[in-house]
Amino acid sequence: MVKAVVGANWGDEGKGKITDMLADGADIVIRFQGGANAGHTIVNEYGKFALHTLPSGVFHPNIMNIVGNGMAFDIDRFTAEYDEIVSRGVPKPQIMISDRVQVMMPYHVQFDTLEEARLAGKSFGSTKSGIAPFYSDKFAKIGWQINEFYQDDDVLMEKINRIADQKDVLLTQLYHTDPIDRKGLLEWIKTRREKVKPYIGNVSLYLDQAIKADKTILLEGQLGTMKDPDHGIYPMVTSSSPLAGYGAVGAGIPPYAIKQIVVVTKAYSSSVGGGDFVSEIHGDEAVQLRNHGGDGGEYGATTGRPRRVGWYDCVASKYGCRLQGATDVAFTVLDDLGYLDEIPVVVAYELDGRQTTEFPVTKDLARCKPVYKVFKGWKCDIRGIRKFEELPQEAQDYVNFIEQQIGYPITLVSNGPGRDDIIYRDSPLRKA
Repeated sequence: MVKAVVGANWGDEGKGKITDMLADGADIVIRFQGGANAGHTIVNEYGKFALHTLPSGVFHPNIMNIVGNGMAFDIDRFTAEYDEIVSRGVPKPQIMISDRVQVMMPYHVQFDTLEEARLAGKSFGSTKSGIAPFYSDKFAKIGWQINEFYQDDDVLMEKINRIADQKDVLLTQLYHTDPIDRKGLLEWIKTRREKVKPYIGNVSLYLDQAIKADKTILLEGQLGTMKDPDHGIYPMVTSSSPLAGYGAVGAGIPPYAIKQIVVVTKAYSSSVGGGDFVSEIHGDEAVQLRNHGGDGGEYGATTGRPRRVGWYDCVASKYGCRLQGATDVAFTVLDDLGYLDEIPVVVAYELDGRQTTEFPVTKDLARCKPVYKVFKGWKCDIRGIRKFEELPQEAQDYVNFIEQQIGYPITLVSNGPGRDDIIYRDSPLRKA
């Protein structure tokens, strides 16, 4: 059975924890898109980890962890993360890297950094991880599949020259910096290819055999619906699709194999990067929520930047769950709201004098104002509770209302950072 774990919102919903938790019953975990531009924070018996490239199943030694073909594969980040987790006592994980994955090149990171600096105040809020230049090259057909690294020097040099002839014009004329060191790039390729060679395999064949053997496969997505380049808040989006539907492409499996789609949404809203964010709050109210939120505060796992925060947005989440095709919703960090006397929830947007519960296109978002319904807070610590019925009534009412508003069954409620801080819930919507 293939299950997908994806985000409903702007990313940072807690997908790493949910993937790590669901991996207890899985045989394979595969990252199917994105790269080192976003991190999944996981807390377990080994400590606290922020993974950027490794799949979130690496803490389970019996699981095969796969870097899928849809990823932007950063070899240096991969090897550094692998070495770090092993040095901290994690058993050496099983790893397979798709022989069709494309590689993040040094000049991708360079171009990302240079362009953000050039755009200055009009930048896209990039993490400068090279993601946009990487995917631009992939679709311009000048990217590097990992299998291409294992060719003779003259073949590699021919491609390096062809790419550098194009990119050097931009480097020298637009950015006024040095051209690509072509011989240095060849040596970079030869050094990196040896580091990952033992892990490279035919992932699509492996997964085909696993599906036929009825293995349990988790597809792990990065970011969320609002960062999708087609359906998100374009252009303040990422450069690959974080939708579950893309999981089939980014992993190399048939779409009909995906039977369960667990869409993760947080008990409040947060976002890193630019773009309209209707439920965003500011000032002391935002500082309080940011510092109570997440595990140690709402700060980017990749950049350390303070995340923008806001109250739960039913309009955005309903849209996000619909685009993902949610069969189940995982509702995370409910425990972080225990300090509040009252908890607002965005139930609609006011757009040009009218209320709407449908998420609008990007050009209209800036004119939208949040419409709130306010709930009474539960004012206590709910960590350690394992049955939904044992939560304070105010917490139950909060979850039940949001479930009704978004229209998808909330079957998992996370009330703490640890793997076991989870409530399995028999949703009325699931019965329906």
